[in-house]
Amino acid sequence: MKTLYELIISRRSIRQFKPAPISRNVLQRTVNAGRLAPSAANLQPLEFIAVEEEGLRTKVFPCLKWAGYIAPEGDPKPGQEPQAYIVVLVNTTVREKGFEWDVGASMENMILAAWEEGIGSCWLLSVDRENLRSLLKIPGHFQVDSVLALGYPAESPVIEDMKNSVEYWKDQKGCLHVPKRKLGDVIHYNTF
Repeated sequence: MKTLYELIISRRSIRQFKPAPISRNVLQRTVNAGRLAPSAANLQPLEFIAVEEEGLRTKVFPCLKWAGYIAPEGDPKPGQEPQAYIVVLVNTTVREKGFEWDVGASMENMILAAWEEGIGSCWLLSVDRENLRSLLKIPGHFQVDSVLALGYPAESPVIEDMKNSVEYWKDQKGCLHVPKRKLGDVIHYNTF
């Protein structure tokens, strides 16, 4: 089993998935990890919809936009769509603003909990929120924040040292390359 640090440094956004189902138990564990994340003032405004049913998954898919730098090449190919989604909602009667930190902490917990199970993910912020609201029967006092797409990876993206651009790309073999800033470029000790 990988250590937490190994999970963190090996995680990549996945956009091509194997057609293998994800168990409800794994979805519950993933959401449980999300709900237990730090929450500002412990207000806990987040709720989650786990979408696993195939017919509903196919209706959620067109509500999502993928890999803007390489669209449509970065979109999941037919037969490689996510096998589940977790839709992150904000109860605006609990918190109307300042919930972004809660979402970030919760999402990272879910991403890592899924990755520990061998399940890849992609955090999507470019979503058709109104269509999702209607499709999933989401009450008006909930804000649709983002969607976590889940599935067993059918690709293995690699990191590259960032040179002149943050834009990711696919090589001739279809491998996704993701530029990341070097540690030495971002760490400062004691003062800037």
